Amino acid sequence: MDQQKQNYHKLKDLATNLGFRLFGVADITRLKGEFLFPPEVIKDLKCGIALGFPLQGQVLEEISDHPTPLYFNHYRQVNNFLDQSALKLAAFIQEQGYKAMPIPASQVIDWQNQKGQVSHKKIAAVAGLGWLGRNNLLITPQYGAQVRLVTILTDMLLTVDKPLIDNCGDCRACIATCPAKAIKETPQDFDHQACFAVLKEFQRKKYVPQYICGICVKACKGKK
Repeated sequence: MDQQKQNYHKLKDLATNLGFRLFGVADITRLKGEFLFPPEVIKDLKCGIALGFPLQGQVLEEISDHPTPLYFNHYRQVNNFLDQSALKLAAFIQEQGYKAMPIPASQVIDWQNQKGQVSHKKIAAVAGLGWLGRNNLLITPQYGAQVRLVTILTDMLLTVDKPLIDNCGDCRACIATCPAKAIKETPQDFDHQACFAVLKEFQRKKYVPQYICGICVKACKGKK
């Protein structure tokens, strides 16, 4: 087994032992232009390790027409797990003599356009974990959109995964449930401004203290 495959399997085994349910590696060469980092900081980083953990379906069931305190706390707990576990995996990579940059699961730089320093969902799609759905979220076969993601950028020699050849098909459950009417036929047409306006309204009404929703997430349960 060559070094790239050995490293891949070591990381996947460690990630699984840490509790991650989804693991994939993406070639990030074509995505770097979208990253909100100085080019010199990421110039040697060639791979993005995409890691995922599912949300609890029963927590999502409580959501009707707005996010709930239970969902908000669950969302934070899952993000905390992702960040802490990614730190451990990044430390292991660094101990092997490679560079590792863990990217927080929910660090938003531009709320208006809902952007972070990297797009976890795009990296995860290139890494074969799922595809970008009509709701502009990563859709996985196992969990639909009911999953949270975290990413580690690295120069570690790794085998890269292939993107899935799949899509939402005839499913439009998210379109019917979106309170902002932000979801259209394609993810490229997603209305970020309409979505953000409803997120602000949810916060104004004090449903939750953060810009989250969960309604379209609840509607998208995957194919398995």
